[in-house]
Amino acid sequence: MLFAESFAAADAPVSDHLVLPYDARCRSRQRVRLVGGEEMGYVLPAGTVLRHGDRLLAGDGRVVEVAAAPEELLEVRARDSLLLTRAAYHLGNRHVPVQLGDGFLRLQPDHVLGDMLRRLACSVSEVVAPFDPEGGAYGAAHGHGEAPAHGHDYRPTKGRRVVDAHDPGQGPHRSPAKIHEFK
Repeated sequence: MLFAESFAAADAPVSDHLVLPYDARCRSRQRVRLVGGEEMGYVLPAGTVLRHGDRLLAGDGRVVEVAAAPEELLEVRARDSLLLTRAAYHLGNRHVPVQLGDGFLRLQPDHVLGDMLRRLACSVSEVVAPFDPEGGAYGAAHGHGEAPAHGHDYRPTKGRRVVDAHDPGQGPHRSPAKIHEFK
């Protein structure tokens, strides 16, 4: 099985692609299937979010490009930039992942937020599109082509995977990470 634990340069030649929805790209450790059919595992520093266009460097030197999968989203538009800015402010105040576009915002479906945005005089529609939200000012961002800046070996024990802090029930104020058998 192919294995990656670092990023390749943005201009590195690509040998295969990995297409994942946003929630799966938030997992820093998992086993996946590439577009070409090969299985790959990756282990990246906790908090790493794969972005559309990122390139993973496998242990054998191959490079896998990450793509955001199309998913059901809410698209928010407004009659002017002030209203759209107001909508972005209120979504940010609720710590909701938001994709910023030219004249629109996109977020994962949530009827409560949809109602709030309509009350703010925004137009809200359902779309299917790739979702690549902003990383956030305090996120665990990485520069394209940079390896993780630490000396830890994040490779899981053979045949196991580490469930990271982004999995349900995990996190700094919840139970510690668990190790699960691969199936």
